[in-house]
Amino acid sequence: MVKVSGIGGLILLVLDIWAIVSIIGSNASTGKKVLWTLLVILLPLLGFIIWLFAGPRPASGRL
Repeated sequence: MVKVSGIGGLILLVLDIWAIVSIIGSNASTGKKVLWTLLVILLPLLGFIIWLFAGPRPASGRL
């Protein structure tokens, strides 16, 4: 398990919040949104990296 604290933890928190907001604003189904959100919450660093490469994108016209 990777322990992240200090400024690294704050940066990871901001990135995870950004990922969750993007997941919620995506065109994915509700079930996929829930699964992606759980992945990011339960595995913050690994979940964010996986979402970054394979996760749902925000709906067009929104960032």
